[in-house]
Amino acid sequence: MPRRKKDKPMGQRLKEIRDEKGFSIEHVSNETGFSVEYISDIEEGKLRPPVATILRLSRALEIDSGILLKKDEDEANKKRAEGFKERTESYSYQVLTPEAAYKHLKAFKVSIDPISDHKSVSYQHEGEEFIYVLQGRVEVTVGENKTVLEPGDSLHFNSSIVHTLKNLSSERAETIVVLYTP
Repeated sequence: MPRRKKDKPMGQRLKEIRDEKGFSIEHVSNETGFSVEYISDIEEGKLRPPVATILRLSRALEIDSGILLKKDEDEANKKRAEGFKERTESYSYQVLTPEAAYKHLKAFKVSIDPISDHKSVSYQHEGEEFIYVLQGRVEVTVGENKTVLEPGDSLHFNSSIVHTLKNLSSERAETIVVLYTP
């Protein structure tokens, strides 16, 4: 029995959607600013991109980002009930606004493992970003500016500037991240 699109790995879904729309990998590269190699690595399942990358790829493919985030029907149903969790090497995120698929504002609960960062992953996406720390000690680097946030602290910045997150504490850091993309 063939696997449905939602049951396939995210990278495979990305490639199939790109092919169905007749977009070359070079076209998606030009639309997102990501290298052809980076997109190819995602499609081949060699790496799992952060949510900001998924949002930019979704916009370039002219699709709802949930299509790339969904794993299967059971997971999608769970997402509606509890939110959706996705893990990369040292962080996880939960979509707090699943109903905002076609909206400009999206919110996530982002958890970062103790004393870790996003393993050379930097973010850069059109719009604005707001980060509020619930627990832990988080270093946010925006361009060359580093800001350390403690629980209850927040930061609002232009997300078109390259930025990274790093957990400086020995406990799991929990943050609320709100993205506005025009």
